[in-house]
Amino acid sequence: MEAKIMGNKIAGARKEKNMSQAQLAEQLFISPQAVGKWERGESIPDILTFSRLAEILGVDLNYFSENFPSAVAEKTFAADQQTAALTPAKQEKKLSWDMSRGNWVDADFSGLKNLHEKFSSSNMQRCRFIGSVLSGLLLKRNNVDSCDFSGSDFSNSHIQASHLSGNIFTDCSWKEVTFLESYASGCDFSGADFTGAKIRSGGIEKCNMLHAILNHTSFNAVQLADIIFEGTLEDCAFENCAFTRVTFRNATLINTFFKCRSLKRIRFIDSQVDRMTYAFLKNGNANLEGITLLST
Repeated sequence: MEAKIMGNKIAGARKEKNMSQAQLAEQLFISPQAVGKWERGESIPDILTFSRLAEILGVDLNYFSENFPSAVAEKTFAADQQTAALTPAKQEKKLSWDMSRGNWVDADFSGLKNLHEKFSSSNMQRCRFIGSVLSGLLLKRNNVDSCDFSGSDFSNSHIQASHLSGNIFTDCSWKEVTFLESYASGCDFSGADFTGAKIRSGGIEKCNMLHAILNHTSFNAVQLADIIFEGTLEDCAFENCAFTRVTFRNATLINTFFKCRSLKRIRFIDSQVDRMTYAFLKNGNANLEGITLLST
């Protein structure tokens, strides 16, 4: 692509709007230096940013497409042109958005999909990702604050070295997710499905876990604080975890493994456990008040 020509197009549309580089950058939540690099032909925006640019500058997306290489043009514009003309020898190319290294603030990405493992090193604040498909992703070094992911699918994703604060994850699928060296604070996981999830070397505190599904879910070297678990936990494991004000209320624990230094800070209210789980809790000196044994 002739980046210089593309830069001239961006600069021309910006000047038509009597807009400075700083004003354009502010609306895109990027630095003025980034806009300057585009207009000098030193870099180009990603595909998602082109859509926002067109909206701000009042131009059609085709304004930017004339000098695109064919691969990029197909990704952005060809879906409606190819639908009726596909042949067995010519397969439609799938979109692949790259959300990495972005600063996303107050944006609505509800229904987002087609990320294909590209969602790392980003800062997200007060964004909406309701009903999005975020499965199979590597989410690494992300800071996610006060976003709404209700009903989204994170299954088979790998979340590493990330911080999640004040987010809504109600009714999300976290099946087979690996949560590594990451921290969740003040998040709402009510109704979320953690079947097969592996949570390692991080922390979960002040999070709503009510009615979350925990089945074959494992916690290893995790700090758990100010959490209430309800419902059924089956074939789960807590190993080398630290508990602070953790409560199991109206919970049923079946074949759940506990191997931690101390279980004294766990409280049980109207909960039931099977004999195997009871033996693990007793061996860890847990307070067994509030527990009844399940009948065999």
